Formats: sequence, C-alpha cells, structure tokens
Amino acid sequence: MPELLDFQDAFVAAIGGQRAALSPWLDEGEHPGLSVYRNTIAKGCVDALAANFPTVQAMVGEDWFRAAAALFAREAPPTTAALLNYGEGFPAWLERFPPAADLPYLAGIAHLDRLWTEALFAAEAPPLQADALSRLAPEVLAETRLPLHPSVRFAAFDAGLPSLWRAARDGVEDLELAETPETLLLVRQGQAVASRVVGAAETAFLSACRDGLSAGEAAQAAATADPDTPFAPLFAALIADGVFAGSP
Repeated sequence: MPELLDFQDAFVAAIGGQRAALSPWLDEGEHPGLSVYRNTIAKGCVDALAANFPTVQAMVGEDWFRAAAALFAREAPPTTAALLNYGEGFPAWLERFPPAADLPYLAGIAHLDRLWTEALFAAEAPPLQADALSRLAPEVLAETRLPLHPSVRFAAFDAGLPSLWRAARDGVEDLELAETPETLLLVRQGQAVASRVVGAAETAFLSACRDGLSAGEAAQAAATADPDTPFAPLFAALIADGVFAGSP
C-alpha cells in the first residue's frame, strides 16, 4: 500500500510536469500517454474555470479568458478530482496578472463570480420564517442573534461593480461602471442563487449579524450607516430573501 500511494503521488507530480517523479517506475524515454493525460486535465481545468467564472469570460472574450485560465491552471492545479469548486485563487491571481492591468475591475468581477459559486454549493439549512419572529416580544427580539444562512455571501465595493456584474450576467452589452458605492447580496433560494444590490444600511446590518451581534445592535449599526433608510422594510426584505437561518 505505501508503494501504491508513492506511485499515485508521483503520477500526479508527473502530470504537473515533473516527469522525473516517475523514474522509479518508468524509463527516461518519451511517454506520449502522459502528455495526452496532461492535456486532458488542462482542458478540464480551463473548462471548469469558464463554468465557474462566466462573467469574467463574458467581459474579456473566450480567447483571452481561456489563455489566462490555462496559465492559472498551470500555476495552481486542482487539489481534488472534483472541479465544480475549482478556482478559489483565481480572483487574486487576476490582480497580479499583467495583461489584466488595464482592467482593474476584473478581479472584483471574478470575486463576485466566486461568491456565486460558494453560495450555490453552501450547506443546506432551513431559512428563518417571519412568523417565528412575530411571536417574540420586541425586547426579546432585540436581544436575539440572527445567524446568516450558510449560503449568504455579500461584498461591498467603492463603485458600482455589483450592478456591472449583474448586467454582464444578464447579457447587457453596453456596460458602464457607476461611481456609487454598492454591495452585492447573494443567497441560495431553493436550487438557484438570487442576487440583488443593497445599500449601506443592509450591509451594516448583515455585517453585524455575521459578527454575532444581537438584532438590536445590528439595527443600530444599520441606522448609523444610513439614518435615512427605514428599518422595518429593510428587515422584512432580508427575511423574505431567506438570509437568516433556522429559528431564533
């Protein structure tokens, strides 16, 4: 068994380009089968990245994307056979990728694509229902902590990147990046991931809930972030979105 494990590790290394790793089992001659296997895996990685970062590909074009994805796959090969979740480091890699220097928003777009994938594959949990909260006295509700649903993801930006991301995913061709700060909220509803742009009050409320503060403290954080946003409809909309988990 140890020798089998050693061979498996060596085979993975050889597929990654370290052909000498298989020298205890193979001679130093040419082994075209390894190249075929390596090319098949490389194509699978690029295809997986295209599936996991569709907005990035839509914005830069298929040729540019697949060339970049091939370079990323060479530098950061998958660590598991399942590629559905492949590409965790792709957004950060794009920030350092010289050809993307003229596209400063691209890493942010990739980050939102990644959050969408995380939301899709997050753990299952029943969402909190409004009637469960309606039975609580106001003072009890204020002290209640509201854990976020496992699929909830949100990210704040200094500019309108969330609206740009949503427009690109909807196939809009004339894309414009607004200068208004925005936050994108993602949550899985059934088998689909829903997204919407939210403001400073929602962002502060969600951040407080994520950090374990009580509902009352989270409401105060929302009011501080944006005193002009009424809290009741904000809270009702978040409950309707299914962003909270379980019963309080």
